[in-house]
Amino acid sequence: MTPRPDQGARDAVLAHPAVVRVREAIAAHLVTTTVVVLDSAARTAAQAAEQLGVSVAQIANSLVFTARSAPGGDVTPLLVLASGAHRVNTVKVAAMLQVAEIEQADAAFVRATTGFVIGGVAPVGHTQPIRTVIDVSLARHDTIWAAAGHPQAVFRTTYDELIRMSGGIPTEVV
Repeated sequence: MTPRPDQGARDAVLAHPAVVRVREAIAAHLVTTTVVVLDSAARTAAQAAEQLGVSVAQIANSLVFTARSAPGGDVTPLLVLASGAHRVNTVKVAAMLQVAEIEQADAAFVRATTGFVIGGVAPVGHTQPIRTVIDVSLARHDTIWAAAGHPQAVFRTTYDELIRMSGGIPTEVV
């Protein structure tokens, strides 16, 4: 069993610049929620769900992809907020977005385009605007949990709030 972080460690996570950016973005959208500090880093949806005591399907997994409008063309970031229970069908999503291809981004690209490390990518608070799609299956849940800028920080939200805050397009991603 992982030991629970002390209050100082929790306060440090809440004061992390990326978490502060997420909290400010949430507040700017007039959403009332609290950032929760997990007992340990959750770098996967399954790890987050286990610590929260919820279904993995309730985790809005923030996945960053590279999108190319044409083979060999310029790369732009794409954020897919997918249920933790799903694997994104990149061919289907690329066709829906009318791009040539999308591929999972590497850690350096994720950090450079979002300002977050993998495991802490939030649906809001990015350092630049990012085209976003949201898995329609998340609508089945009254409560959804999303990363809050740090692998140990999450927040509770709803599907409608997630759409409004992220500006994401509801999409079938599987």
